[in-house]
Amino acid sequence: MARSVNQRPAAAAVDVGAPGAAGPARTVLGTLILVAAVANLNLSVANVALPSIGAAFDASQVELNLVAVGYSLGLAASVLWLGALGDRYGRKLMLLLGTGLAIPASLLAAFAPTVGVLIGARVLGGLAAGMAYPTTLALITALWSGPARTRSIALWSALGGAIASLGPVVAGYLLQSYRWGSVFLVTLPLAVVALLLAVRLVPAHVNESTEPVDNLGGLLSALLVGAVILAINVAPVPGAGALLAGLVVVAFGAGVAFILRQRRAANPLYDLHVAGRRIFWVAACAGIIVFGALMGATFVGQQFLQNVLGYSTFEAGLAILPAVVMMVLVAPHSARLVETRGARTTLLIGYLFCFLGFLTMLLLWGEGSASWQVALGYAFMGTGVGFAGTPASHSLTGSVPVERAGMASGTADLQRDLGGAIMTSLFGALLTAGFAAAMATAVAADPAGADAVSSMTAELTKSFASAEAMAQQYPQYASQITAAAKASFLAGDQWAYLAGLAAVLLGAVLVFFLFPKEDAEKRLLAEYHATDTHGRDG
Repeated sequence: MARSVNQRPAAAAVDVGAPGAAGPARTVLGTLILVAAVANLNLSVANVALPSIGAAFDASQVELNLVAVGYSLGLAASVLWLGALGDRYGRKLMLLLGTGLAIPASLLAAFAPTVGVLIGARVLGGLAAGMAYPTTLALITALWSGPARTRSIALWSALGGAIASLGPVVAGYLLQSYRWGSVFLVTLPLAVVALLLAVRLVPAHVNESTEPVDNLGGLLSALLVGAVILAINVAPVPGAGALLAGLVVVAFGAGVAFILRQRRAANPLYDLHVAGRRIFWVAACAGIIVFGALMGATFVGQQFLQNVLGYSTFEAGLAILPAVVMMVLVAPHSARLVETRGARTTLLIGYLFCFLGFLTMLLLWGEGSASWQVALGYAFMGTGVGFAGTPASHSLTGSVPVERAGMASGTADLQRDLGGAIMTSLFGALLTAGFAAAMATAVAADPAGADAVSSMTAELTKSFASAEAMAQQYPQYASQITAAAKASFLAGDQWAYLAGLAAVLLGAVLVFFLFPKEDAEKRLLAEYHATDTHGRDG
């Protein structure tokens, strides 16, 4: 029998699920999407500024990877723990704390004096998002049910992804006139408005648990996720073998301890019985790959557009608009498909478009690529995420008891943020390794420039920005260095796109063979609901 869970009574002030409450429902949903927008924008604004940050701090590719992934690292490492704290102590309180903390975190990032402080500020911003972002989906799960919940999740997913994708556009525009730090100030007015609306409109104590929180499990989950992400980023760094080995040991030890803790704890942070439900865990894995594909492709793509094609920051930001448009256009169709054909079919359609996106990037993106080729790759990727995002999140929230909404929303956020962190880290590691290897070969093979730059090989292979700086120091070899840097970057990004294709294929195979078809999905969801209801009644 499922474990009984005490709940606080739902708030009486705003019953967004009641007939005739369409006005409050829309304003509450709009507020939750706006809160999520603060987290989504902060997640994406750094990508377009990476070349500028690299030039400002003479940063290595690994440091740029950490700037890009730091926000996802902070969010992914904390989201399960903070989601559980919200379930216990108040989701609205957690929402307000996270949205408020986003303001100083953004200011610290904007005026960071060193790249190390910038990375730290990004992690702090991720922790703030870990408080606010999972709470938005948890509240949607608690406040809506049935088709209304599906439509709300579709809007939350599509608009969240679209707003995140608009980040590079706004950031690119700002970078035309202002320093790189301006991109981290974009969310400040949104955060203030979201905070005021949340105080006024978001109901408190809706189907929340009164059970104690497994804080030890939360600490172990943070160690596990953080060590995994850092290990991926450290892997390509020369001479970092000892650090890599230490991170792997920490990740393995934390993982084993976390599983043991969750099996033995009276009130586990992460209910492994619920997580073991087929609809839940397959959807979780599927979402990690889908959302990670978008973030990884954006991370590499923004650098490709500026470094290789010579786009301005604004042009590079505008280039991602096809993904934004397709995500918004596809979202309503995705919600209808989930209701009429099931999550499995909708997920597979999304995977098909993600595969076409990476294939386009692999085959058509190169030096001299036309704008339509860039747009096609992003449009495919946006369509894929638009189709797959809704079923990935809907399956999680639909397969857990409502008092475990924090666990479901935390997992949904892990899909985005752990997936984004892993794929960005993986793509960054492959880009770093590919660039360094190709650049070292180019330097060694060029007798005209080898003597002048042989002592500078480490600087040349560090990142594209460092190679450009070297080209300015040695103008007589500038053309050779720049050409080699572009060719080396293209060698590295091919490795990343191949990894993306492999990940999408793996996810599609997982969904095709293990996710239940429509009739079986409905039957399993009904069984889950009956079990959870019986457990609460018992």
